[in-house]
Amino acid sequence: MIRFFVTASLVLGPISLWAKESLSEKFEVKGSILIYDTEKNNGEILDDDIRALKLSLRKNTEIKELQLNSSGGSVHAGTEMAQIVMKYQLDTYVEGECTSACVDVFLAGNRRHMARGAKIGFHQRSWASEAVQRFYRSNRNRNRWDTPFEFGSWIYADTQAEIHAHQLYMVSRGVDPGFVVTTLQAGAHDVWYPTEQELVAAGVLREAVPGGVAGQRQVEEISVEWPPADMKEKKQH
Repeated sequence: MIRFFVTASLVLGPISLWAKESLSEKFEVKGSILIYDTEKNNGEILDDDIRALKLSLRKNTEIKELQLNSSGGSVHAGTEMAQIVMKYQLDTYVEGECTSACVDVFLAGNRRHMARGAKIGFHQRSWASEAVQRFYRSNRNRNRWDTPFEFGSWIYADTQAEIHAHQLYMVSRGVDPGFVVTTLQAGAHDVWYPTEQELVAAGVLREAVPGGVAGQRQVEEISVEWPPADMKEKKQH
């Protein structure tokens, strides 16, 4: 009887763990294509999707292309998912819309295409005032911000460095530098949708991406330590 229970626990244990790691409802596998659609339930790109993407690719080794439909979400999640796409050397394809943080994931693709009538949108990043306040309160002692004005000065420098790093990433993925600058023309609450011809000319849509990927920025004079949870919150927009 004891042997039965031990054997059963060894068999059922992995099954129960596997069940807990089922695919997110945002993901669907169709042959060699992995579909990532955050718009099914009016959702957005979230940090939980990072793990879900990793799990999807591990369980489905035949995946060659990531199909996207998303209006954006967490910048942190988009950046991490882009790294995964590059690691697996996937092609990317837009079915519907790919805006904001979704574009980072799309640009990580090797071969990058879009469906007829699909849209790829760009706009400036933003940081909600409530999140800014939480970040300041959580990190002011650690970083010795005696006043909100000192924090504001840090934000000014950090934002410029972050935008610069993002521009380097886009250029490293084969996007024309002039086009990269133009992507900042739309405010945080607006979206610029270039034409397909403009996207092809700028290198956003292309058959392959030469070269490497820009590394993480290293700006010691403005770098500040913060817990991972706070970093994720900072990257929400």
